[in-house]
Amino acid sequence: MSTHELYVNPPPGPGRQIPATGEARFSWEYDMAGAGRERLLALYQKGKDKQWDGARRIDWDLEVDPYDPLGTPDEALALYGTRHWAKLTEKDKGDLRRHYAAWNFSQFLHGEQGAMVCAARIVESAPDLDAKFYSATQTMDEARHAEIYGRFLHDKIGMLYPIDDDLQTLLDDTLRDSRWDMPYLGMQVLIEGLALAAFGMIRDTTDKPLPRQILAYVMQDEARHVAFGRMALRDHYQQLTDAELREREEFVIEGCYLMRDRLRGVEVLENFGIPRKEAEEFSERSDFLHLFRKLLFSRIVPCVKDIGLWGERLQKAYLDMGVFDLGDSRLDLLMAQDEEIADRLDAERFAAEEHARVAEVAEAIAEGAKE
Repeated sequence: MSTHELYVNPPPGPGRQIPATGEARFSWEYDMAGAGRERLLALYQKGKDKQWDGARRIDWDLEVDPYDPLGTPDEALALYGTRHWAKLTEKDKGDLRRHYAAWNFSQFLHGEQGAMVCAARIVESAPDLDAKFYSATQTMDEARHAEIYGRFLHDKIGMLYPIDDDLQTLLDDTLRDSRWDMPYLGMQVLIEGLALAAFGMIRDTTDKPLPRQILAYVMQDEARHVAFGRMALRDHYQQLTDAELREREEFVIEGCYLMRDRLRGVEVLENFGIPRKEAEEFSERSDFLHLFRKLLFSRIVPCVKDIGLWGERLQKAYLDMGVFDLGDSRLDLLMAQDEEIADRLDAERFAAEEHARVAEVAEAIAEGAKE
């Protein structure tokens, strides 16, 4: 079935073209051992070692109820407690859960395609060969993530939403900029930070095994991607002038306000007949949204501070958002936990499969003894 048949609201056209500027850069220095960039090369090696096949590592035979794909409690739905909630039948509530899951995972899917394009852009434009090498592994990672989210939406939920206008704006701004470091900043720091917050919130709250597997394994990859962005940008931003740093801080401020204020899934409520203004009010009152916004910045603020974008105006913006204190969060610890959770899921699955094999052999031996 064509994806276009599954969109709740048809997207405008078969795709999108974003005019891009910038330079493709070649490097003639191939002796990486003497480049003094061991950290990036180690990350490149890890990127090669950690490649995996989404068709095999994920247990696609697990059943998913499309009307409760994430085990979302009533309290997490924006309509809960409003005058509209009492009018909903159980079927309506199931439809609402399905639409919210479709909206969330559709934004994940579109974001991963954007990440794939940005990673390919970094391969093209980064001046150093080690950064090109690592970005090539990330491009493959993002392709795998887009494949997985697309399969989950097609096969398990059967519904998609177009890309959110504001996520598209942030992607457009990131890709249109001719400076080679902007795909790093827009994608590795802002959009990946947003994605990790959303992935982590669902991963840690869902009781459904298939989406938990998907999110945990994707987050294991994303931990490397954020580490790459931090390394590359920290080195580069030490060389920039105050004026150049201010330009990048302005980009971060605009992007953070955009993500905080706009990514709310209001179009889901509109599809249930709620006027947009009222839908926005319900979303703003949602405790779930408030928690997500706080978690959103738990990944972004410490990364921004770490790479050296910590000017007075940016600090004031984070004070205004109420997230300034997150600048001291232990980002390395969060990333290590992301990797450990994925490894633990693997171990649990392999142990269960081994137990099933042992039981099967024991049963066969027992049957043979009876004959």
